[in-house]
Amino acid sequence: MITLSKKLKESQEKGKGQTNATNSTKSNSSRIRDHLLIKELSDIGSYNNSTCQIKFPDPNILHHFTVSVTPEDGMWKDGCFKFNVSIPEEYNMKPPVVKCATSVWHPNISLKGEVCLSILREHSLDGSGWAPTRSVKDLIWGLGSLFTDLADFDDPLNLEAANEFKKDPRKFRRTLEVYLYKNAPT
Repeated sequence: MITLSKKLKESQEKGKGQTNATNSTKSNSSRIRDHLLIKELSDIGSYNNSTCQIKFPDPNILHHFTVSVTPEDGMWKDGCFKFNVSIPEEYNMKPPVVKCATSVWHPNISLKGEVCLSILREHSLDGSGWAPTRSVKDLIWGLGSLFTDLADFDDPLNLEAANEFKKDPRKFRRTLEVYLYKNAPT
């Protein structure tokens, strides 16, 4: 796991000793993003729990990480779902880019891994989309909630899954169990 206090200290020390040539190689937006992530991720350590886990493939790169969601109840409770998260340079003005790496039968996750979650929308008429006041913690909460109260069968991304649920909930459950068994064992 990343020692965020160490990363923050290193970042501050680098900032003091950088030359103009070094400053020009890294854009201001990347530096802003990285400072925001250091702060947000230092607050998020307590959010890691049995339901949601954050992992960094490279502890020196904070803007690419995975979130594993293991629901404790509901239809998807027997699965573990992995999401790849990429934070753009324009963060926090632009939302994170999220892709589900686990093939799952879900109305809001396509079979290609696309995720339909309101806070990931850059522009939203209802005010529930991404805003600069949102954080990585909000994203993790949203991903976890996809498997509980935010599963939306009325505004689906995966029409086939939503229609199957509406027409034959037992068949939906059987299809879901096959996906859980094959792709998302805990």
